[in-house]
Amino acid sequence: MSTERPGQFPYTRGIHPTMYQGRLWTMRQYAGFGDAADTNRRFKYLLEKGQTGLSCAFDLPTQMGYDSDHPMAAGEVGKVGVAIASVDDMATLLDGLPLGEVSTSMTINATAGTLLAFYAAVARARGVPTSAIRGTIQNDVLKEYMARGTYIYPPRPSMRLITDIFAWCGTEAPQWNTISISGYHIREAGSTAAQEIAFTLADGIAYVEAAVAAGLRVDDFAPRLSFFFNAHNDFLEEIGKFRAARRIWATVMRERFGSKDPKSQMLRFHTQTAGSTLTAQQVDNNVVRVTLQALAAVMGGTQSLHTNSKDEALALPTESSARLALRTQQVIAYESGIASHPDPFGGSYVVEGITERLEAEALRLIGEVDALGGMVAAIERGFPQREIQDSAYRAQLAVDKKEQIVVGVNGFTEAEAPVEGLLRVDRALERAQVERLTRFKKDRVAVDVKDALSRLRDAAEGTENTMPRVLAAVEAKATLGEIADTLRGVFGVYQESVVV
Repeated sequence: MSTERPGQFPYTRGIHPTMYQGRLWTMRQYAGFGDAADTNRRFKYLLEKGQTGLSCAFDLPTQMGYDSDHPMAAGEVGKVGVAIASVDDMATLLDGLPLGEVSTSMTINATAGTLLAFYAAVARARGVPTSAIRGTIQNDVLKEYMARGTYIYPPRPSMRLITDIFAWCGTEAPQWNTISISGYHIREAGSTAAQEIAFTLADGIAYVEAAVAAGLRVDDFAPRLSFFFNAHNDFLEEIGKFRAARRIWATVMRERFGSKDPKSQMLRFHTQTAGSTLTAQQVDNNVVRVTLQALAAVMGGTQSLHTNSKDEALALPTESSARLALRTQQVIAYESGIASHPDPFGGSYVVEGITERLEAEALRLIGEVDALGGMVAAIERGFPQREIQDSAYRAQLAVDKKEQIVVGVNGFTEAEAPVEGLLRVDRALERAQVERLTRFKKDRVAVDVKDALSRLRDAAEGTENTMPRVLAAVEAKATLGEIADTLRGVFGVYQESVVV
């Protein structure tokens, strides 16, 4: 048995000596739907029920850099997240929330810099300095190319935008986590636990390499890197996965990048329970699945946790189901006793063996990515995409052959009545959102917008950091779509090659 203690390199047992004895994980329920006012009400509801951090989902037009009035946005406004097209939308989203106190996570990637600029502009307008805002932008575009698809620009200019954010936050928003390197969507696309570790950390390596190549010192930006993992159904394997990921990252940062600051070596991560495991059949079973997954995340040492709601396989969560998901975390935190023990399964020969197996498998895959020239080159050649597709196929085949039983789906089935009371987004919302955006554009000073976008284009065409120009454009009342279109004009749009 290892003599390593929690809080000691390579942090297999946790990044803090006392873990949750000193401070519980952040309970950060993911929310976002409809317009900014709808989501603001849900945020306040969750904070009232005991949530300790905000986490925002955005609709597809916002993720893809289209304003709510763009033809490509038709039918998608406010559907899978909140519609945010302007700084006014962001002001409504954050109305009445203590921006200098609450931590806000935003699941946004290709347009991450613009959403961060919206957030910073609203804070500044309220007298909260940019240096005081706390939160995270996902800002992980590499996983979009291999698993999720909400990319805009090609990989290499996208990497430039990411390192611009690293550099800008380093001086202007030092409490903001500049990236949440996401294995969650890799797992949702069908990867194995080892692939989730490997491709997530390989993405992280690529971001660190890009930042160092841009002239940043590793210990100046690495402490603000964070990760985002899935909590899947195999309870013990998931605990081992989190332990193995911490161990690999600590070693990579110290030995590969020469970091000296222990905070650069600590893998800090948010966890979300596995949406892909939720079933439309027998939805109450999802409460059990989420509870087991949340337990695995806590026993694995997560810093932040979202628990999915039982009805999410059918619709956006209702208030009552979101409350039950939050209560699941609170019962684990305050009633189970688990929080009293750092790395409670440490020393278990089963968990230690799983940790070592996953570490070895992940390191093998990272080595294959390195041999291809790094993750950007590997994505361009389709390597991680093929690996994930193959794993997803094998997993579905196991369900189809009943080698893997999913309760209520291919085993223990029964006739069910339709689920009542699901949340539906009002179709009139899109029209109202477009009308607000039209008024916003009409009331601004057009020449100021044109000048700010021109300066942003010049920065993108050169080597200047783009973030100050994005913020200036936002404060001149340029919209998200106008900023994205300006960058599309410089960088182009990525066209995915077919992976077979």
